[in-house]
This record gives sequence, C-alpha cells and structure tokens, in this order.
Amino acid sequence: MHPAFSVIFFTVTSGLGYGLMTLMVIAYLTGFGGVTEQSALIAGVAALVFITLGLLSSTLHLANPKNAIRAFSRFRTSWLSREGVFAVLFYPFALMFLFCIWKISTGEHEMGMGGIVAGIIAAILAMVTIFSTGMIYACLKTIRQWNTALTPANYMTLGLMLGALFLAAIQATAETLTLAMALIAFAGVMKLMYYAWIAEPAGSTINSATGFTNDKVRILEPGHTADTFLNHEFGHTVLPSKSFMLRSLVFILGFIIPFILVMMGKENMILIYAAVISAYAGILVERWLFFAEARHVVNLYHGAQRT
Repeated sequence: MHPAFSVIFFTVTSGLGYGLMTLMVIAYLTGFGGVTEQSALIAGVAALVFITLGLLSSTLHLANPKNAIRAFSRFRTSWLSREGVFAVLFYPFALMFLFCIWKISTGEHEMGMGGIVAGIIAAILAMVTIFSTGMIYACLKTIRQWNTALTPANYMTLGLMLGALFLAAIQATAETLTLAMALIAFAGVMKLMYYAWIAEPAGSTINSATGFTNDKVRILEPGHTADTFLNHEFGHTVLPSKSFMLRSLVFILGFIIPFILVMMGKENMILIYAAVISAYAGILVERWLFFAEARHVVNLYHGAQRT
C-alpha cells in the first residue's frame, strides 16, 4: 500500500494521545506513580493536543475533506465510522475529568463520583478508539498482512507504550519508569510476533486467484502500467533489503534505545525526553512499514505472484 504521511502521523500521534490519557486516568485515580494534579493536567492537555492534531491530520487524506462528516453515518457496519463516533464522544468526558482535576488543584472541592465516572469512560473510549482504528485495517480480508488480531493489538500496545513514556517524562517516579520499560518490552514482543506472522507465506497467490493450481501462471497482460489509482495506492513495494533495514531501525529506535534510556534515566530527565523522541521516531518508521508492506490481492492481476 502507498504510505500516506497524514495517516501515519494520525495513527501514531493520536495513539500516543489516547494511550497517555488512559494511563493518566488510571494512575491518578489509583494513586499509581504519585501522579499529582499538576502532572495529570499537563498529561491530559498534552493528550488532547496530540489527539486533536492526529484527527486533523487524518482529514488531509480525504480527496474532499468536506465529506468527512459522512464517516459518522455508517456506525453499524464501518469501523471507520465507529472510530469517528468514539473519537468525538471521548472529548466531553475527557474535558469533564480534566475540569474536575483543575478544580481540585485550586482547592475548591474533591473528586466526586461524577468526575471518577467521567475519567473511567474517557479511558475506555480512548482504548476503544485505538482499537477501532486498528480494526479499520484488520477487517480487510483483501490484505493478508492486516487481516489479523495482531493489528489492533499492536495499535493499542504501541499507543500505551508511547503514552507511558510521555507520562514518565512528566512524572518520573520509580513506578512510572518501570511501567514504561514494561510496556516497551511488551510492545516489542508484540511487534516481533506480527513480523513473524506476516513472514509466513500464507497469502493468496496468482494460482489461487485464477484457479489454475497445477502449473506456474504468468499474466500476459498485467493491465494498466500508467499511474492509475490502483497502481498508486495498492502497487507500492518494498525491497527485502530495505524492509530488513527499516525493521531493524524500528526495533533500535522504537524499543531498544528507549528501554536503555529509561533504565538509565532515573536521575536524568534529559534521557527520558530522548527516549520519548526516539520511540516516537521508531513508531513512525513502524507505521510507514505497516502500510508499505501491505499487499492487496489486486496486485495478483498486475503481475505479482503472491500477496
């Protein structure tokens, strides 16, 4: 698939925001990591900024951004519509929870049941939104690399990982740093499982597509060679050498360096900030590969032997 930077930026940045909001809510309500009102407000506002920037970026991929409103009209059948609806529903609950925290920081009142419920609902909607984003791709049977439960699982774990790193940069305690390292390790294992799964040659082939299974099939007329929509969007390929190099970069920037920096950064906040930047850059590369390595079955009718 053709990697569109607007979608890459959207999925990574909004995933960071949703993961950060989820972990902030859990940490504040449970007292985990000693997250203060000030830290919670900073994390919450930052999360809303990341989410909003990501959602605005997603509209750039539309041929006509004015039609974005139509994405909300197919909730019963479309994961894209569900993502949009959950993303909008998230805002009032998140803002209500942050308002309650702000009131507490001014010494006016304590967190009531309404604020607690708003925070829990905001955290749930945040994770449901990330899950819906992953399911937009996982439900496509025409692209084997996406059609797996590992797709939404990776979206959720990577979002939580980035959120944990950002939370640790705001409130660096032993608990938040340990949580960040644990989620880095878990997300790295999940990504390794995904790469191992898509490496299995279990996709459609030109033989299964044409029904001629007894001999090698060669397309005599591979269709359009000009830059049509299908060729542009679905014909993107990555050389194995480049894919290996970029996957290595994903693990180095996205997991290994951040883990080491967090482990070393208990008394040096600059290392924590560097870990956040490194992880974010690594996941941008990961998301580019996620799209670039996807092989649509339509490529079988343009000369490809396997998807």
